[in-house]
Amino acid sequence: QELIRQGEALKRSEQMVDKMDQDLKTSQRHINSIKSVWGGLVNYFKAKPPESKPEQNGSPEYYANSRLKEAMVSSKEQESKYQESHPNLRKLDNSDNDFSKADLVSSVERDSYPKNQQLRAYHQKIDTNLDEMSSGLSRLKSLALGLQTEIEEQDDMLDRLTRKVETLDINIKNTDKRVRQL
Repeated sequence: QELIRQGEALKRSEQMVDKMDQDLKTSQRHINSIKSVWGGLVNYFKAKPPESKPEQNGSPEYYANSRLKEAMVSSKEQESKYQESHPNLRKLDNSDNDFSKADLVSSVERDSYPKNQQLRAYHQKIDTNLDEMSSGLSRLKSLALGLQTEIEEQDDMLDRLTRKVETLDINIKNTDKRVRQL
């Protein structure tokens, strides 16, 4: 969730830099008008730039990548299952569930376990624990892949934002020189 919040902040920053660039272009037009009569005439006959929104580079709102959203949703779904099955988080009245699970074991599975009841119970418990570990690892893998994709997208956004800021900085310095020359 923090990564998504940071992505939203990056998107807002990029939009602000785009607006600053648009404002700088408007100030360049005003400087040309002030600097000389010829600049004023050129600006008068030149088509006025449309008062449109600056380039958005996509949609105005930030959306996290779908892989991360899917991983977060499935993780939240599995969280409740995990809390029900975790020994320290499990409710005390879940003791009947162990019997119902044992009753549902098919005859094929019973044949694969040893004949000794205690050994069979341990094997079943180990299998259950391994299944829980497998689902937990699967959840972690999908979260990690989602995070990787989101980080790569935000890295691209940072590169784009850095280029825009560098260009804007150069343009601001040039505009400042022109204003000082007036």
